[in-house]
Amino acid sequence: MVRRLISYLDSVKSRDPAPRSRAEILLYPGVWSLAFHRVAHRLYRWDMFFLARAVNHLSRFLTGNDIHPGARIGQRFFIDHGFTVIGETAEIGDDVTIYQNVTLGGTDPANGIAGKRHPTISSGTIIGSGAQVLGPVTVGSRARIGANAVVTKNVPEGATMVGIPARQMLVDVTAYQRDFVPYGTPCSDGFDPATQKLEMLQCEVELLRKRLAALVEEQNTGRRLADDVQERGCA
Repeated sequence: MVRRLISYLDSVKSRDPAPRSRAEILLYPGVWSLAFHRVAHRLYRWDMFFLARAVNHLSRFLTGNDIHPGARIGQRFFIDHGFTVIGETAEIGDDVTIYQNVTLGGTDPANGIAGKRHPTISSGTIIGSGAQVLGPVTVGSRARIGANAVVTKNVPEGATMVGIPARQMLVDVTAYQRDFVPYGTPCSDGFDPATQKLEMLQCEVELLRKRLAALVEEQNTGRRLADDVQERGCA
């Protein structure tokens, strides 16, 4: 038990440069959230739903994280900071890191039958702050979800997703091969949602320029044909 706790605290320290000791990590709300959830999930599996919810509400009050007792969470799960919401049918693998204000939310089943409504997050995934992963989608292992991204479709293994809706980005191989990339994605303009909007506007402007050039060329071609016809008529 003690060895498992030390191993967990060391795994958190390897992903967060802030703590100076293991004891400091014991004060993290994400660590307490996971501890409360282990208790609540066991009560949930024993069909003691009221008690499970009571533990969940206590955890939410103390830590700011709302993890449904039914969610399945693997080993060495780490919520950095807090204010995260994880739904009932969510499944999370090992060594997953989630930053603040993330939602693993559900969607209304298209067939009207309740069932798997929340995401499956595979091992080694990093989810940036403010991201929303919605519906019964699967996020592949070692994937990275950028800050404020909205994911509504399956994510391939090792992919980096950014934007609204989330789209896959190319990542430099030296960054991808690192064991852990803090904060989800490399720091560059290509991963900034504001920059993405600018890029979209630039594409629209470029498209309008091409259409304008085509119209001007069409008009000039019409004029040349009219001039040729007029010259032939005069001749």
